[in-house]
Amino acid sequence: MSKHLVIVESPAKCKTISKYLGKDFAIRATMGHIIDLPEKELGVDIDHDFKPKYTTSKGKRRIIKALKEESANVDDVYLAPDPDREGEAIAWHVSESIKNTRIPIKRVMFNEITKRAVLTAFEHPKEIDMNKVNAQQARRILDRIVGYQISPILWRTVFRGLSAGRVQSVALRLICEREEAIRAFTKTEYWSIIGQFNYQGTQFSAKIISVDGKKGDNEHPLIPDSASARAIVERVRDKTFSVIDVVRNEKLRKPYPPFITSTLQQEAARKLGFSAAKTMLVAQQLYEGLELGVHGSLGLITYMRTDSTRIAQEAMSDARNVIRTLFDERHLPPSPRFYGRSKNAQDAHEAIRPSQVNFDFAPSKVKEFLTKDQFNLYELIWKRFLASQMENAVFNATRVDSIADNCIFRTTGSVMKFDGFLALYDETVEDGSENSEGANERLPDLQVGSRPTLVELSEKQHFTQPPPRYSEASLVRELEDKGIGRPSTYAQIIDTLKRRKYVIVEQRRFVPSEVGFMVKNILVKEFPNVFDVGFTAEMELSLDKVETGDADWVMVLKNFYHPFADRLNSVRGCIKDLRAQNQEITDRICPECGKHPLVIKWSRNGKFLACQGFPSCKYTEPLEKTTVTPSSEICDRCGAPMVVLSINGNRFLGCSKYPECKNTRSLSTGVHCPQPGCTGQMVERKTRRGKIFYGCSTYPKCSFATWDRPIDKKCPQCGYPMLVFRDSKRRGAFLRCPSCRFEEPQQTESVVAGAPAANF
Repeated sequence: MSKHLVIVESPAKCKTISKYLGKDFAIRATMGHIIDLPEKELGVDIDHDFKPKYTTSKGKRRIIKALKEESANVDDVYLAPDPDREGEAIAWHVSESIKNTRIPIKRVMFNEITKRAVLTAFEHPKEIDMNKVNAQQARRILDRIVGYQISPILWRTVFRGLSAGRVQSVALRLICEREEAIRAFTKTEYWSIIGQFNYQGTQFSAKIISVDGKKGDNEHPLIPDSASARAIVERVRDKTFSVIDVVRNEKLRKPYPPFITSTLQQEAARKLGFSAAKTMLVAQQLYEGLELGVHGSLGLITYMRTDSTRIAQEAMSDARNVIRTLFDERHLPPSPRFYGRSKNAQDAHEAIRPSQVNFDFAPSKVKEFLTKDQFNLYELIWKRFLASQMENAVFNATRVDSIADNCIFRTTGSVMKFDGFLALYDETVEDGSENSEGANERLPDLQVGSRPTLVELSEKQHFTQPPPRYSEASLVRELEDKGIGRPSTYAQIIDTLKRRKYVIVEQRRFVPSEVGFMVKNILVKEFPNVFDVGFTAEMELSLDKVETGDADWVMVLKNFYHPFADRLNSVRGCIKDLRAQNQEITDRICPECGKHPLVIKWSRNGKFLACQGFPSCKYTEPLEKTTVTPSSEICDRCGAPMVVLSINGNRFLGCSKYPECKNTRSLSTGVHCPQPGCTGQMVERKTRRGKIFYGCSTYPKCSFATWDRPIDKKCPQCGYPMLVFRDSKRRGAFLRCPSCRFEEPQQTESVVAGAPAANF
């Protein structure tokens, strides 16, 4: 029988830790929280210092019983959940559930699951940190109060099932306000002029920056219209240019800090296309431990919920040894690099880094043991960490101004002198393109007084652009910059907004739904303080003070609740007015009672019309009528013509003799299924979540399907019977062969015109 019991929250840790500790230690998992607030009630006694009413989590009674029985037969118990507030709360709940005055209970924490880190933690056990427990408890109670007391107002105002979250609603506010700014944006026309020059046989380009001493700005562009552009082109076309200013200097580009939670989520979104939730899921797997052949089970990275760029001295030393071997002494700075702490950082853990910084655990060495996603994320973390300890990149930068007839053209060039950390790692910018420093053209040896020859002038029309919609990466960065939420909450915030359908993801950007806008407007108008960005950030700082012991968690809740309760009571008293404000009155009179107008209401399934006299009159009707469009298809049951039916955004073919014939089928693309011997056609379908895909009409006999629209055109390279249409922001529209991956550039309009959505 084991002498010691170790309790973790994740079963994935059990196998790894057990190999390090030996047979005297029994490792058991709680499978997450075992104690929580009840689901169907507030579960907080507000009148008695916000005392929580904890209950056993669903399905955890057997686990608690087993832990109690096993803990009674060992010498001591070690609690080893994750080293953060939530992990501390789990440890405390376990301690309270299995409490036994005879058995000592100790807390152990490790930032990485390696043999050295685990054994060191068990040599130096600690007590449960009640400040962390209270900080987590205060957050949980605060979120419960806001969610459970404001959500019913949304139910009575809009429809049942909506939710308000203390932090998620502030994130929704940011997304909605960005969309409002985009809609209010007015485009401004402006033009640019680019000159192609030649000097001593070397060509280079330059852009106009000044005319008659004026440079222009966003409100007053230098070249506002085509007439102004043509006038400048004619003005300088035959003039002689002369160089009036040359600036040459050396620019340094410093490496990026090692990852913290937010930057890992941002970079994984940019480079790997991961959602925040997926990034954290894969990172958790890398942290908890994987089977690595002769190395056994091992955690590959340090703890992934952190806001600190701090690095252990041992890891820095190991990184320098690896860099020295991979490159040379020039790529290694004289001393290790240290990175500053952000103003909101708790600095509780190290940065996210490889747990073992040596060649045995390089990404290429462990690739065979990892899934594709695990490998890609691990490689990203490995390279970013090593690069953070490398030398600066150095560029020779040149700026040249040339003038003709008081019009100044500027060209810039940058040549990499020393790659430094860029030899290993470079970051991508928001649109996915590479950071362009060092990618500019090489300039000839121009000096003040040099006379380059103008070869060609080109003018181009532009329009100012509205602020971009938030992507997952930019939203995480905004939340972090404004101090909203903490590293462990970002993924959950974004996931909740998507699950509630408050936002729609289009081209990897967040667009608020109509319901999202309505929820945001109600919450911000009726609870301006609770859902204020600054107030939410201040509340996070208050919770941080509870963790450090500088604030009492009950007082933090009291200071929040009293003004909140007053506002809550005020809003509850005017629910009818609030409901009326959010209902659009139509010009139609109810056909059933003939007294009241019909109003537009919401339900889970969308909008509908209802009598304003409810509940005395309960008349309702669908708001969106079914639209019918003729088609060339024939019903295969009765021979009558079929029509295209559109109901709430769903399109399909239906028999024109309905209700006598109720035959329906999916829309055909007019493209035959490419599977050998199959007689079916590719038809348009939808997943349960409403995403369109294209599958064979003979399903389930033939299960061929594709996300991309089929095009009735053979592949010119391999002869595959169809191509598919794809369109991306970076590459534009093109056709691709599903078999050999041959690609053919294509204008969007011509492809869509040539690929019928249906045969009608």
